[in-house]
Amino acid sequence: MKLCIVIPNYNHTQVIADVIAELEPMGLDIVMVDDGSVASAQHYLQQLSERFDCLHLLRHQVNGGKGAAVQTGLRWAYAQGYTHALQVDADGQHCLADMQKLIAKAKAHPHCLISGRPVYDESVPKHRYLSRYITHFWVWVETLSLSIKDSMCGFRVYPLAPCIALFDSRALGTRMDFDIEVMVRLYWRGVPSLFIDTQVIYPEQGVSHFQPLHDNLKISWLHTRLFFAMLPRLPKLLLRKPRVDS
Repeated sequence: MKLCIVIPNYNHTQVIADVIAELEPMGLDIVMVDDGSVASAQHYLQQLSERFDCLHLLRHQVNGGKGAAVQTGLRWAYAQGYTHALQVDADGQHCLADMQKLIAKAKAHPHCLISGRPVYDESVPKHRYLSRYITHFWVWVETLSLSIKDSMCGFRVYPLAPCIALFDSRALGTRMDFDIEVMVRLYWRGVPSLFIDTQVIYPEQGVSHFQPLHDNLKISWLHTRLFFAMLPRLPKLLLRKPRVDS
């Protein structure tokens, strides 16, 4: 397994230096995709790329959404010869101490998508917490399986070959809907997801780009499309044996 780290970033400057400093001792290349940030943020991220030798900075001229940034980062990683990519968000929500657990599970199951399963404290916004459980229900319907424990956590190790094959075959969501869609469609293609519990926090001064109305509408439309796309796959999904996590 040849692993790198992918960080999508849109105007996140508050804690990103701390995130990279914590990642640097791992000795892995980090690709950060600046998704059309404002000029001041672009300048700051450029300074970080000069400060950290491990950091490679890619830039979208126009904001395309978190999903678009992740896809750009994964394509870059695959083109550079990496087999897997660890996605980390730029806002400091993830418990980076759990990276080694994710990586160890990816090494044991290199053909699986390995994801964090969030354990929240009281900082989680209530509307985000509720919307996750609505999405969990629909993902279980769309896969006819309870094996996907969480489809919205952005703390993941992706196996790159099946991801790029999926990206090349169809356009996926480019915003918050991407995390859900890529997991469901990979499952349909025979790439299961495995999970580890990990703490997720929402810092008091943190900046979130999740737009409750806009993003929830996009996610609702995504579930509508996935449900009807699931129907022709019913026989194959019904015959699939349940997977036991290991």
